[in-house]
Amino acid sequence: MPRKPSRRSGRKAVTDSARPRAYVLDTSVLMHDPTALFRFQEHDLYLPVAVVRELDAAKQGLSEEARNVRQVSRFLDALLTRAGPGELTAGLPLAPVAVAEAPSGRLFFLRDGDGRGDKAILAGALHLREHLDDRTVVLVTKDINLRIQATVAGLRAEDYHSDQVLDDVDLLYRGIRELPQWPEAGRAMTAPDGEPALAPRECVCHGDREAIVTAVDELGRADIVPARDFRPGGDAVWGIHARNREQNFALNLLLDPEVDFVSLLGPAGTGKTLLALAAGLVQTFDDARYREIVMTRATVSIGEDIGHLPGTEEEKMTPWMGALMDNLEVLASPAEAGGWGQAATRDVLQSRIRIRSLNFMRGRTFLDRFLILDEAQNLTAKQMKTLITRAGPGTKVVCLGNIAQIDTPYLTGTTSGLTYVADRFRPWAHAGHVTLQRGERSRLADYASEAL
Repeated sequence: MPRKPSRRSGRKAVTDSARPRAYVLDTSVLMHDPTALFRFQEHDLYLPVAVVRELDAAKQGLSEEARNVRQVSRFLDALLTRAGPGELTAGLPLAPVAVAEAPSGRLFFLRDGDGRGDKAILAGALHLREHLDDRTVVLVTKDINLRIQATVAGLRAEDYHSDQVLDDVDLLYRGIRELPQWPEAGRAMTAPDGEPALAPRECVCHGDREAIVTAVDELGRADIVPARDFRPGGDAVWGIHARNREQNFALNLLLDPEVDFVSLLGPAGTGKTLLALAAGLVQTFDDARYREIVMTRATVSIGEDIGHLPGTEEEKMTPWMGALMDNLEVLASPAEAGGWGQAATRDVLQSRIRIRSLNFMRGRTFLDRFLILDEAQNLTAKQMKTLITRAGPGTKVVCLGNIAQIDTPYLTGTTSGLTYVADRFRPWAHAGHVTLQRGERSRLADYASEAL
């Protein structure tokens, strides 16, 4: 049976793009970014009371989401201070407690829609659309299923984009650039016409020539130094050699004392953990540059939770550190040492490696440590900031991850903390980034990555 024309169908049609917008915020947006209240500039915001109820239910605990919820509550409390019934009806100005650019929009509370959950939020947004004929109502949520429900109901729904570092993950800085030609002797290197300027610590190559940019002036002219060769026939790092160009550049950055931060991004099997661990061991034992290696990772499982893990902090983290143990066996097992020698070597190495949980990083300061953060793609930008700011004098931070394997709800390749730091650290002269592409585990693993 055909639908009856709506009461607005006889009015002059106005395209959505030409109308001012009114945004309805979902709980998932505020739990992900508490400052989202202040990121819609001149547009008005509508917050369903059902969202406030969900925030109240999620405020307990020590998780990042619970902290974000408590921060949202503080923002709302500041906005509601000394606000009377008339001001609530007219909308609360957002500018007085803005955390960045002062927005000119106002905040309204939607008191329509009973109950909790997506049903109540969607009902409130649909009711608002019926009363705002002059504006386009948009539901903003990071919940994919809620966006589907809203679209099916005829309501415009969007993801939250303010936390996106890039429009497309393919635009992410790769850290390696192949040049069409090598500069002549005595001439400064510059980026080819039409390409972005070279960045400090960017890796450049042409044919069999490889170099690393050390500094870039205001005119885009770069100083370079030849890259060390760690391939077979060249230098070894704790007994291992680079198997491809990307690994060779990664080892150069990991071993450079002028580089305080390194991010390595790439699929499983490209050697990220092995390279970082080998570089940490040689600089801890042979060069005495660091006192010990500290390794941590986000504890996000890929299957069902196996329950409570007994023991100390390090013992609880051990099941999450399978990659560390696997690579440590490779680095601590010289063939000529024999069984007893290999066991003794592993014990010595483990005595200088500390496994720490991200949950207890707040307030800590790491001095003269080689800090490895594995599975960094599962962290938000805020969590990455919390971790990296723990670095004290003499500490090097290495972030490893694969943005194609994000297991955290509401995170994508364009909003991951690993993407965030790789992009933000690009212009800094003491940070380097390399995207590894070629797997080096086995022909079985390579074929499985392509075919499955």
